Amino acid sequence: MSQKRILLIVGGGIAAYKALELTRLLRKAGVGVRPILTAAGAQFVTPLSLSALAEDKVYSELFSLTDEAEMGHIELSRSADLVVVAPATADLMAKAANGHASDLASTTILATDKPVLMAPAMNVRMWEHPATRRNLATLKGDGVLFVGPDEGAMACGEFGFGRMAEPPAIFAAIMAALEGPAARPLAGKRAIVTAGPTAEPIDPVRLLTNRSSGKQGFAIAKALADLGAEVTLVAGPVALATPVGVRRVDVETAREMLAACEAALPADIAVCVAAVSDWRPETEAGSKMKKGADGPPAITLVENPDILATLSRSDRRPKLVVGFAAETNDVEDYAKAKLARKGCDWIVANDVSVAGTMGGDDNAVAIVTAAGIERWERTPKSEVARKLAERMARALS
Repeated sequence: MSQKRILLIVGGGIAAYKALELTRLLRKAGVGVRPILTAAGAQFVTPLSLSALAEDKVYSELFSLTDEAEMGHIELSRSADLVVVAPATADLMAKAANGHASDLASTTILATDKPVLMAPAMNVRMWEHPATRRNLATLKGDGVLFVGPDEGAMACGEFGFGRMAEPPAIFAAIMAALEGPAARPLAGKRAIVTAGPTAEPIDPVRLLTNRSSGKQGFAIAKALADLGAEVTLVAGPVALATPVGVRRVDVETAREMLAACEAALPADIAVCVAAVSDWRPETEAGSKMKKGADGPPAITLVENPDILATLSRSDRRPKLVVGFAAETNDVEDYAKAKLARKGCDWIVANDVSVAGTMGGDDNAVAIVTAAGIERWERTPKSEVARKLAERMARALS
């Protein structure tokens, strides 16, 4: 990466402050950064700050005699391996989509012969406006890459999509673009990953759940995203950070998890890692159940929906459906039976009777398919996730 260089266009918006952190991340990775700061962007970050972090001159004026003498805007537009627009405001997107060249930023985008990556940032209503949606479709059709926007609270006080992606997510997208398509074999593919436990309420205080930490599912979501997939992570109640570049949907019950998975269809890959409760109380008490002289109350359990089987048999079935089997004995026999019963393509089986597996950082798994069993030695869950994601990419190639 020490030979790579990006041209960073900083548009006008409060999210411009994130461009400073993005610049720091890129320089730390050895990537050269040459900044263009728009007039509006300079209202939020200073040229001095950007120049100090980029360790390069900041360009801003189209008709600057000095800048044009030193490096004309045509040469500037082609001096990097990638053009990054962060924040990409509604105005910059509109100019780029319609071929305008009214300032240095828009002229550079029009004149470049290099790939362009945009990180949109704007008010939720601006993002949802038909004009912006048309411009987005045009730019994507022209081959422009996008990262974000995210959903969240905005400086204007509103909430929704339009918040610029965080610097680590933009950094990851830049690295992937610089590495080329070979590093992102799942680009254009959509994946659903379930992770963590589910929690079935008994009353407003108590619930049925299990010891799943969600670590393996979160690691798989990250590994798939690293290979270019668009990942929806359906997570039960866990205390884990959302992997960069992954869309997260938080749920509690098995029924909520199934609904979130079906809402994420169509998809190319479904990986059901979550430890879903097999049963739930038939009824949830409206108030906390009290101890009484008659002993503990009777709780009638009913079966929860089978998420893995439902996705495997759906008329919108993903091309590759992978299930997990956490067992304490006869692990491979149970996994082979589960593969036939559920109708999925692979079962990843693991022995959770081994101390440190449930909630730990390491895992030893066996990949059970119709063709046989492939056993992997105990290794960090992140490494299991990487190998699985690469195996999935090969299966879909």
